Amino acid sequence: MDTTQLTEVKPLFTQDTIVFGLLMLALGFVFYTSTSENSFWKKFYKYIPALLMAYMLPAALTTFGIIAPEWGFENAEGSLVEVTGKSQAYYIASRFMLPAALVLMTISIDLKAVFNLGWKALAMFGTGTLGIIIGGPIAVFLIALVSPETVGGAGPDAVWRGLSTLAGSWIGGGANQAAMLEIYEYNTANYAGMVIVDIVVANIWMAILLLGIGKQEKIDKWLKADNSSIETLKEKVSSYAASISRNPTLADFMVILGIAFTVVGIAHFGANEISEFLVANFDAVSDKKSAWSSFGSQFFWMITIATILGIILSFTKMKKYEGAGASKIGSVFIYILVASIGMKMDLTKIVDNPGLIVVGLVWMAIHVALLFLVAKLIRAPYFFLAVGSKANIGGAASAPVVAAAFHPSLATVGVILAVFGYVVGTYGAMLTAELMRIVAPIT
Repeated sequence: MDTTQLTEVKPLFTQDTIVFGLLMLALGFVFYTSTSENSFWKKFYKYIPALLMAYMLPAALTTFGIIAPEWGFENAEGSLVEVTGKSQAYYIASRFMLPAALVLMTISIDLKAVFNLGWKALAMFGTGTLGIIIGGPIAVFLIALVSPETVGGAGPDAVWRGLSTLAGSWIGGGANQAAMLEIYEYNTANYAGMVIVDIVVANIWMAILLLGIGKQEKIDKWLKADNSSIETLKEKVSSYAASISRNPTLADFMVILGIAFTVVGIAHFGANEISEFLVANFDAVSDKKSAWSSFGSQFFWMITIATILGIILSFTKMKKYEGAGASKIGSVFIYILVASIGMKMDLTKIVDNPGLIVVGLVWMAIHVALLFLVAKLIRAPYFFLAVGSKANIGGAASAPVVAAAFHPSLATVGVILAVFGYVVGTYGAMLTAELMRIVAPIT
């Protein structure tokens, strides 16, 4: 590639040991101030949840060019067209710490109580999916009335083809997004713009959701929600933890970490084997244009295996390690994941390609409006709304994070719903794409 007409961009720190140190500094600052007796910080965290701060501070570090998820050469529009370096912070957090957190948060779960959460959790997940499916074509139609060139184009450059990748990402995840790129053959030279829309809009909604957690009681009161099943689950887990609580020893911590990362190793091994077997033996999985291709995702199987093994361990004596702080260590890993997700957000990108950003915001607004409408009608708690949304938009990397923000025992709910997202992601995205094709103008 000719780099003479491109601008090289690079953060101040590219070494991951330094990046990780800065992320931990941000988390340390958040937890120190959020537990401070200082009147300013008490008032501040009354309105701003600590989890949101753990997300936004790394975003600020990226925005000011101190760290970055990746770097390289940008074109005149500010899109990264050639990557020369990439931080591994998110990869390590999502591939090592997330499955470990899921094991430690699931080890004390009451599976019966999870199932007793009822049909509303699935209803809100389905509503979130429907919001993405109908939101895409409605957003394209509305924007076309004002600025047809923004959502127009023809052939491989047709914007609706690029937006199909957003639908794949927002219903399922990265594997579904890649499948849409293959199926609809969008011009890869323009793909970076769609990735920016995905990151910016999805992360804005993530920030709003986290902010809403601090207002959970008021939102639930407005929704007239019945929280009894959620409170029962939280109470059961909390009561059990209290009954076996003890002063943890070094041996306890080592055993807890041993359990967690042994399962992580098994999950990675199993994910590799299953993924390779399916890809090698089933054409529908190996074909990136197939709706079944997402089952070839190693990440999907890693999360699934880690969760299943965590549930199995909850029926063994290993469950007693909750009394030594298993879920607290899991929460540490979750917060590190949140910080690594936050560093992927460059706030200046909001002004890049404003037309497509507006399309994404309108699309997301429809998704959110439908969620609140249905939640109001069926009196679903904000927890179901938030997790049902993130099980679609963010998938297995974000849904358990949001669920655990309500209570560590609820992380499993996020994973279970996110698995549904993987399953329906490609089909839902294909339907969305075909609807957008119908309403998109040809320019």
